[in-house]
Amino acid sequence: MEKRKITRWQIGAFGLPSIPISALGLPIVVYLPPFYAHDMGLSLTVVGTVFMMARFWDVITDPILGMVSDRFPSRWGRRRHWIVISAPLLLISSYMLFMPTPPVTWVYLAGWMFFLYIGWTLITISHMSWGAELSADYDERSTIQGMREFLLIFGMFTVLALPAVIEYTSNGAGGPEKVAAMGWFIIVLLPITIGLAVWIAPEFPSAPHQQIPWRRAWSIIARNRLLQRVLVADLLVNIAPAITGSLYIFFASHVMGLPKSASLLLLVYFIAGFVGIPMWIRMSHMAGKHKTLAIAMVYGAVTLPLVIFFPRGEFWWLFIGNSLYGVAYGAGSFLLRSIMADVIDTDYLETGQRRTGLYYSLLSMTAKVGAALAVGITYPLLDFIQFTPGGQNTPQTLNEFMAMYVTLPAIAMLAAAAVMWRFPLDRAAQSDLRRRIEERDGKHAPHEASDAAAAIAGVGTAGTIVDQPGD
Repeated sequence: MEKRKITRWQIGAFGLPSIPISALGLPIVVYLPPFYAHDMGLSLTVVGTVFMMARFWDVITDPILGMVSDRFPSRWGRRRHWIVISAPLLLISSYMLFMPTPPVTWVYLAGWMFFLYIGWTLITISHMSWGAELSADYDERSTIQGMREFLLIFGMFTVLALPAVIEYTSNGAGGPEKVAAMGWFIIVLLPITIGLAVWIAPEFPSAPHQQIPWRRAWSIIARNRLLQRVLVADLLVNIAPAITGSLYIFFASHVMGLPKSASLLLLVYFIAGFVGIPMWIRMSHMAGKHKTLAIAMVYGAVTLPLVIFFPRGEFWWLFIGNSLYGVAYGAGSFLLRSIMADVIDTDYLETGQRRTGLYYSLLSMTAKVGAALAVGITYPLLDFIQFTPGGQNTPQTLNEFMAMYVTLPAIAMLAAAAVMWRFPLDRAAQSDLRRRIEERDGKHAPHEASDAAAAIAGVGTAGTIVDQPGD
């Protein structure tokens, strides 16, 4: 099999759409709900319900659009045309959501949110799948997904900085001006970055998608123990930052006594994650992806609780804490997406199908479930400890808040590290897997490789996971 070659320039071009993708994702969570509740006059209950239902819709569409992405290629490849198709959906719905003309109704908000999530899911799954198929090399996959995460974080803190810049450069700018600026940022960058990516970055040809019986296709996924471990790890990895993220404004404002610096210190956290990505990429090349992931999670679990010892009301102490903890942000996400590319190879060896879109849609679902669980767990606990966002809180309540803020994410990160530390699909196993695929593609029909795939996946006849895959 001819070795696929991709340059650093092409990897960078591939990652460019990550900037508007993340610039779209952050406002949906942080800015749009209060904007529609405060500036557009909808009730909190209506806004909360619409955004919750839109998220459920997003989870439902994940596997559907993942399978569509896999099954319907074009003459330009399997992924790039879907990314181009998603652009007009995102552009129109972004304009309507970020620059609405009041008054608006819940039907208006719900309708455009549902269209937005279709486009966002399609571009996200297609982009991740394209990255996984750009290279078969163990370390190069980490570089590709690391570049994608690097630019995702860049998009996050760039769009996060826009409200601060608007406040500084204009007098009395309100919510509509800030939200509109974020909308234009997305609308301008999306077609430019997609155009550069599909023009510069290649998409290598793959074998035609061969249909296999539906029951057998899903049974293969259900018994893939490597996939199960990756999904569990991704759920845990996403719960940790989702907990700190959902509590952060309350934590910085009330527990640490820094309400005026909360947004700036959040920006510091993202910048630290941006700076840390190249270090985690380099470490993954030396120690392997799964061990680097475990190290990053242990690092996060150790640095987050340091805030317990910081004096409250001191900007620079929390600046240091957010900087240290933020370095681990993004490591788990890109490493698990790189590992998933290796896991997909085991499925390809057994089925002869490149079901990359479907596998990444499952990974996307665990991230969303993790984010939903974080809010579902922490907000009832806030009520339980009698925390009052708009009023006075007792020292005991604030101490209990602190304990919750550091303990729950640390437990999730340590659990993710335990799940992945002895992950069997390491560099040597993936190299052997690629050798088997090349031999199979050259000599055998896809169905003849099932036993080899099971061996690589570490799944024996009893369905148990072995420490090292055998030949």
